[in-house]
Order: sequence, then structure tokens, then C-alpha cells
Amino acid sequence: MDEDARVADVEEVPADGTLLFTVRTADGEPAEAICSRLSDGTVVAYRNYCQHWTDVRLDKGDGARVTNGEVWCNKHGATFQLDTGYCDFGPCEGSVLETVDVTVVDGAVYVDDDDYAFAHRGPSGVDREEGGSRIDFTGN
Repeated sequence: MDEDARVADVEEVPADGTLLFTVRTADGEPAEAICSRLSDGTVVAYRNYCQHWTDVRLDKGDGARVTNGEVWCNKHGATFQLDTGYCDFGPCEGSVLETVDVTVVDGAVYVDDDDYAFAHRGPSGVDREEGGSRIDFTGN
């Protein structure tokens, strides 16, 4: 695999949270993605936004909440199954997170997607949070 596509060692990808990284789209724009490790060791990755309000990030830099195989949107409590990205609860129920294809080779995770190129670990640096007047799941 191309080392420029290397995201992390598999051991660095949490099973109880997410690892935030940035990719570039085909037109060069930065986009955030998250990856997590399933209970069987499979690594999955998705674009880092909720399907309800796409300006809301699931992982704001310190890992998204993951419980019982689901990643949570803390803005309004939606839950997405990690293995499929399917939203099984919340205002966007029935929608699916956008997948970023990754592969594991020799203990390392690589972006393996024709639509995205790995840029770096961590946030994109682009502030996507808008709509600050909206009330989140915690009432704030």
C-alpha cells in the first residue's frame, strides 16, 4: 500500500470511540472522516457528520461517543450502527453515514477510496459548526 494513504496502526483505532482524520475530495477540498474498530477487529470509516444536520460533526476532536456498537451524535442523540452506518434512532432514522473505504494491510489502516485521499490525522481546520442557536441533545 501507498504510505501516503496510511491513517494509523490498527491498535491506534479505538473500539470504544473514534479516530478523527482528514481526507481530500477529488477536487482537493478537505473533509473529515472517523474510523473505529468493530468487535471482530474490522476497521470501518465514515465521513464525520450527522445525516440530520450535516454541519454537525460526530467527532469534534476528542473521539465520538461509541457504545454497544453505535456511534452517537451528541447534538440530538441520533445513533448510527458502526458496522453499517445505518441510523437506528433519532431524527435521521433510516439514513446511512457516508462511507470512506479503508483497508488493513500488515497491521496498518489505509484510505483505499477513489473518492478520497488521506491528508492527515486530526481535524480539517475548517469550522463546519453552524446553526449555533439550535438546541442539542443535552439541552444546550
